[in-house]
Amino acid sequence: MFVAEESGGPTLGRVIDYLGSTLLEVIAGRVRADAGMDRVVIHDPDAPPEVLERAIVLAVGVSGPAAVRDLVLAMAQGGATCVMARLPVDLDDAGRQAIEDSGVVLVGLARGASWAHIVVLLRSMLTVDDLAADAAVLPGDSQGDLFTLATAVSALLDAPVTIEDLNSNVLAFSANQDQADDSRKEGILGRRVPERYTRELAVRGVFRRVYSSAEPIYVEAFHEGDLSRVAVRVCAGDEVLGSMWAAVTEPLGPDRMRAFMDSSKLVALQLLRHRAGADVERRLRTDLVATLIEGGPRAREAAERLGLAGGSSCVLAFGLADLGDALGQETVLQKARAALSVHLAAVQPSSATALIGGILYGVLRVRGAGDTAERRVVDVAEEFLARLSNSDLMMVGIGRIADRPEEVSLAAGDAVRALRVIRSGQVAGRTARASDVAVQALLLDASGLAAHQHWQASRGLAALIAHDEARDSCLLDTLRAWLEAFGDVYAAAAAVHVHANTFRYRLRRVTEVSGLDFGDSEVRFATMVELRILALMNGQRGAIGRIEQGRAR
Repeated sequence: MFVAEESGGPTLGRVIDYLGSTLLEVIAGRVRADAGMDRVVIHDPDAPPEVLERAIVLAVGVSGPAAVRDLVLAMAQGGATCVMARLPVDLDDAGRQAIEDSGVVLVGLARGASWAHIVVLLRSMLTVDDLAADAAVLPGDSQGDLFTLATAVSALLDAPVTIEDLNSNVLAFSANQDQADDSRKEGILGRRVPERYTRELAVRGVFRRVYSSAEPIYVEAFHEGDLSRVAVRVCAGDEVLGSMWAAVTEPLGPDRMRAFMDSSKLVALQLLRHRAGADVERRLRTDLVATLIEGGPRAREAAERLGLAGGSSCVLAFGLADLGDALGQETVLQKARAALSVHLAAVQPSSATALIGGILYGVLRVRGAGDTAERRVVDVAEEFLARLSNSDLMMVGIGRIADRPEEVSLAAGDAVRALRVIRSGQVAGRTARASDVAVQALLLDASGLAAHQHWQASRGLAALIAHDEARDSCLLDTLRAWLEAFGDVYAAAAAVHVHANTFRYRLRRVTEVSGLDFGDSEVRFATMVELRILALMNGQRGAIGRIEQGRAR
């Protein structure tokens, strides 16, 4: 039903060929040999994509034959190559014919497969390795990529093959996975070997045997209905990069064992090239993001290279609460960076991420302007935080909408200031828009300037601080509570858990010791601002000193 690609460019036929019946099923349309594709688009009815030409469109959330048919016909108008919808899709003859006539191929995604995983998988399939041209390849390996290698090794062994990293993530697999058992298919759908299976492999010492042996290891099937495995480590010198696993019905013969072992060297070469290429690309994108958020004459060029120059964009600044462990904090942020890249790519293909100076930046294109656009970005950020395993440690500041690349630096500054406000404890929650915490950010900047200039408290507050320290009293807390209650003695007394008469006595002592006239609105305002700046300088939220102890007295 399809024609596998013979040329070097990515085509729909090649993608379907690699993923096979384990993940995909062609429902309607003819897969042509020249059906090229160069982008993955996630369908959003509220935000239709600007560019559809040569795209594979993921119909996330679209169900029912009529809805799927209408979407395919609409995408055909924009020049899309393929639409992928969740199985089952029961088209009638008229619907099937309409799709055939549109020139778009409708492909069904197996139930149980994750849309997030399929986005990553498709993007990796559409990426051609620049280093493949001069690589040593197996017969039939036209591009030297991992999927082609897996298929070539599978042909040598006559068994379905997977290539996995040290964490049992499935990096690539051969096209004949319909011959494998259920656990293998489950691993491909989830792009990771099922945890129950890896646990059993670890308990039985299989991983230790595989990684310590230079020759392939035969592993008997654990359960009835499962196939046995032959595994070989993939290493470069002394460094183990991962492993290859073939699902077999019986042990391999000597020739196939030797071929399996030899092929692991080619896989190692490809893994190294993928890793090197990924490192180079990551550093390049990090430099481009840094140039963009710093501003200046090269900002537009950086935006163009990142695909962010064609419209408005927004900056998110992610950071962690202080863990007291710099190495652990860096590790958490690196993992979060990889997750954020996938998350933003699924939401908006025109996006970029970079970890710079302990802050994880995300820059993404947005539609519209003003509050509505900002709220959509907040939703994206909060959804990402909800998916993190350590989400309670992560927080994010969101900048303004930048209409031009030259304004992204302002948006980045906003995002960082909003993140600092969250870290300072001035606001509750883990997400803040710069427009919502502008005053708090201004106070934080003022406290930083005051600390830099070794600023000291005014004479009145300095007298209260000295009195509290000398006599273990809580006059400063009393003043703060009264100001925050707008002069309501009963509310202020309740806030510090004392009787109203006791509070009145303390308030008289505040006036006597400080010498301040709190009947003057300018004095009250200046005192409130000074109290907040002093609190921020001391890294506390609220009043200076032992607030909780003072409330308990």
